[in-house]
Amino acid sequence: MIRINTPEELEIFRQEILSGRDPGKPCITLCSGSACNASGSEEVGARIEEEIIQQGLSGSVGLRKTGCHGFCERGPIIINHPAETTYLQIKPGDVPEIVSNALQQDKVINRLLYTDPGTNEKIVHESEIPFYKHQKRLVFGSNGSIDPKNIDDYLAIGGYSALAKVLSGMSPEDVLDEVKKSRLRGRGGGGFPAGSKWEGSRDASEKIKYVIVNADEGDPGAYMDRALLEGNPHSILEGLIIGAYTIGAHEGYIYVRQEYPLAVENISLAISKALEYGFLGKNILGSGFDFVVKVHKGAGAFVCGESTALMTALEGRAGEPRPKYVRSNIRGFWDKPSVLNNVETWANIPLIINKGADWFTQIGTEGSKGTKIFSL
Repeated sequence: MIRINTPEELEIFRQEILSGRDPGKPCITLCSGSACNASGSEEVGARIEEEIIQQGLSGSVGLRKTGCHGFCERGPIIINHPAETTYLQIKPGDVPEIVSNALQQDKVINRLLYTDPGTNEKIVHESEIPFYKHQKRLVFGSNGSIDPKNIDDYLAIGGYSALAKVLSGMSPEDVLDEVKKSRLRGRGGGGFPAGSKWEGSRDASEKIKYVIVNADEGDPGAYMDRALLEGNPHSILEGLIIGAYTIGAHEGYIYVRQEYPLAVENISLAISKALEYGFLGKNILGSGFDFVVKVHKGAGAFVCGESTALMTALEGRAGEPRPKYVRSNIRGFWDKPSVLNNVETWANIPLIINKGADWFTQIGTEGSKGTKIFSL
């Protein structure tokens, strides 16, 4: 078991992870979110593992099963690294050739490349495909490069550095000022300024407070939250812990649709590993701050996506909306101050802390800063 007790230990451990990895080593990444799994990604992944062994490439070629890349209609998606050659709509029968080419990064399988329907041109790299070309994938971008079941992958890309920065050198007021300055709005639909919501709970006189992730994504065709929970669960956890520290909460909840089994699995595993590494629990990174998170699976009621109905359901009662004479950030879960934001909102917090509110406000429109994930 590994427990990281200080921000300094975290940086030492991060460097150990990076020093043990060869960026030039051939590695096949395979999208393994729900959409690609529905298109056969699990069978393709099993075939890659078998083929690596059969071709005697164990230790020479790696396999990383990542989260959703976003281009779901063209899944399963494979990227051969370090050349970053992108292959779409992969079938198990394509695997032997892909694996044998993994060591020859300059050798491209043309029939598996994306074909631009306008120019009939074959496109080698994912970033050059028109679907991706004009996207600014700040929150979603790491999905395609990390294994969501491996906390070390998250640490390797700077994971939990924002939490370390907050707990080692920022007061709750400092964090709140940065979030307010960023003008981050809730990404769940209401668009309420996150900093104002946090401030209301922080200033409330009650000592017991809660932070909650709304992952009850019930809108037809919407799966932004599902893709983040499946593909980068630690980014959401990190944002939630920072929010809890800021308002003075020591208990948090993730309310997730039961119809998202892979999301439930990955966020539950992330919580378990975060506890093991010392990012959750008692005395996080030696700061004296304590915080725990629980996962609550929704029972399929669409109305529970509404904040007050969600909190009522969390309490074990029928999920029915409450009159909003008093906002839930003042009287919410168990009538205590409760900050409820959706998955994407929480995932923006580590970026804002690490890069700064000034960086964040350079992106977006005058009335809505930052990026927004959409599913079409």
